[in-house]
Amino acid sequence: MKKSFGAKTLIFPTPVWCVGSYDTNGNPNVMTIAWGGICCSKPPCVTISLRKATYTYGNIMERQAYTLSVPSEKYVREADYFGIASGREVNKFKETNLTPVKSELVDAPYVGEFPMVLECKLIHHHEIGLHTHFIGEILDVKIEESLLTDEGKVDVERIRPIVFSPESRQYHAIGEFLGKAFQIGKKSEN
Repeated sequence: MKKSFGAKTLIFPTPVWCVGSYDTNGNPNVMTIAWGGICCSKPPCVTISLRKATYTYGNIMERQAYTLSVPSEKYVREADYFGIASGREVNKFKETNLTPVKSELVDAPYVGEFPMVLECKLIHHHEIGLHTHFIGEILDVKIEESLLTDEGKVDVERIRPIVFSPESRQYHAIGEFLGKAFQIGKKSEN
């Protein structure tokens, strides 16, 4: 029997992504979010949802761009800090000794030490109650070469991304390999 939790923001997995933006003065800022996901394959797009009260909201509206840096387990403390502190009050890059890297494609920085980055041009935004839904066209995905397979493919187990559990407010690591997509579900032939 399943227990009802009612209408809540509860789904798995929930990503831990760090949104990079520049403020009006060109200062780099980064904040951690959990509300986001791929929303279109052609053109490749990703969506994030932010409250208007966040510093990053205004930065994205002004610059029409953002980056998504995917932290590895190694940087869970820094990622958590990015979601606690406000860019209005502190320079989060200085406080964590992490490196803001200027994107060559969009008007936003990313976290140099994090293994994976998406560079996004804002193409739509929609207000949905407390949050604004930002849709960014992915102009490039950058991944540390040392984290790729011998065939040059992305290896999630080497990236070691973090996922968030909204109900318990906890961070978790990605689990073990279970099988190949679009193959494991095929009926076995006997």
